[in-house]
Amino acid sequence: MTPDLPAGCVIALLGAPSTGKTELANALAARLAQRGVAVTLVADVSHEWRMREERTPDDAQLAAIAREQTRLIASAAERGVVVADTTALTTAVHSDTLFGNDALFANAMTAHRGYAITLLMALDLPCSGDEAERERMDASLRAALARAGAPYTVIHGRGPERLASAWNAINASAEAAANASSRGRTGEQQRLWFWPCDKCSDPACEHRLFSDLVARRP
Repeated sequence: MTPDLPAGCVIALLGAPSTGKTELANALAARLAQRGVAVTLVADVSHEWRMREERTPDDAQLAAIAREQTRLIASAAERGVVVADTTALTTAVHSDTLFGNDALFANAMTAHRGYAITLLMALDLPCSGDEAERERMDASLRAALARAGAPYTVIHGRGPERLASAWNAINASAEAAANASSRGRTGEQQRLWFWPCDKCSDPACEHRLFSDLVARRP
């Protein structure tokens, strides 16, 4: 089944290191293109910067990277469907973690709220680096999404399983949005798309529980 995705629909992928985010982003973009969907893959600007400069960007450079990531996604959305291999939200987390600067969150969260579908990579793939650091990054991304009020789907599985999980989530989100539209719902109601995780039958369980934990923090 090919999802019915409107032009301007952004599928945003987020994930800690070693979670298969880039591989999945490429696979999703390729499958959508094969199905005749006008799709643009927007690369991870921060990763490209690090590869080019062979170092970690400083805080000012992270701010520029975040702006460029958001700009590229917005530009691509004017041409059709977008698969974004990360968003400025990841850059904001890095800025906060590395430099104690939370100033990038406001714009990053505002931009992310406009993205139709967010896929968060689960930590079920082998870690090539520091597992504790990967878990901290995952927790920070979940906390940022909770603060932004942005729904997301956790994607599990390896290889074809991960692609199938993401594809099912996108199809379910598109179907839910179409149903909401047919019932006359608009704006915020259409944006709140959910897909149940593969660990239970409650479509909002992981999001709600994590949001509650964040809300109870001092």
